[in-house]
Amino acid sequence: MSTVTTKLLGGLGNQMFQYAAARALADRTGSELLLDLSEFAHYTLRRYELDTLRVRAGVLPAAPQPILPGRIARKARSLVQRMLPARKAAAVYREPSFAFDPSLGQQRPPVALEGYWQSEKYFLDDTDAIRRDFTLADEPDAANRAVLQRMQGTVAVSLHVRRGDYVTNPNAAAFHGTCSPGYYRQAVDHIAHRCGPLTLFVFSDDQNWVRANMPFDHPTVHVDCNPPDRGVWDMHLMKHCHHHVVANSSFSWWGAWLNPSPEKIVVAPRRWFTDAAIDTSDLIPASWIRL
Repeated sequence: MSTVTTKLLGGLGNQMFQYAAARALADRTGSELLLDLSEFAHYTLRRYELDTLRVRAGVLPAAPQPILPGRIARKARSLVQRMLPARKAAAVYREPSFAFDPSLGQQRPPVALEGYWQSEKYFLDDTDAIRRDFTLADEPDAANRAVLQRMQGTVAVSLHVRRGDYVTNPNAAAFHGTCSPGYYRQAVDHIAHRCGPLTLFVFSDDQNWVRANMPFDHPTVHVDCNPPDRGVWDMHLMKHCHHHVVANSSFSWWGAWLNPSPEKIVVAPRRWFTDAAIDTSDLIPASWIRL
């Protein structure tokens, strides 16, 4: 079987975009999907997280490291290669820009993808399968079940405030920036105007800052039952809300997108990066509102 390989890099949201684009291409072409995790060997800021979801993919074997003297190691590798079935080398296809690239859908396996692929246009024809793949591998624990129960009987709105490295890392701060309290107030007002009384479920990596700087005139639940290494559970809670206010973050993008309701209201920031010249017109689905 031919293969589609995708190189994973970044946090959970980035990994999901990289998987979804490659998964859709593999499904269209009847190919096996392989995940290349080699970047995580020296990228210590993030870890591989798709193993917490029901993804359908193999993992590309790591390149073998020689443990024998050079000449013997070369002979051993040559012998192994002759014993393995021949496989056509995969061509590497790199993302040419941040905007949607229709040429990705025209690639024919074997192919190895390198890029972020941050648009639903890459996998719109595989939506149901992608949503199934991005369900939790394990059942929610008691703390998460309690939050889900609080969402029942109310109009639940997820609100994500991303700070963390967007504030503490100078490079990330200069590239991404953060959404202002004014954006969040405007977004909540927009949803409240359309749906009436609501309850906010706030997700953030800095809840103390949110409490001190972003008071709301609505019942508010600060969701803090999951530590940083269990972000996938926060995303699971987000997708069960009725409506969503997302940050300029792929994490809350997915929390909103995974909600399959056609009635959902999703508000996203008009400016995703500090550099307005970066074309993000394909990043936000057409039905979402940008403020």
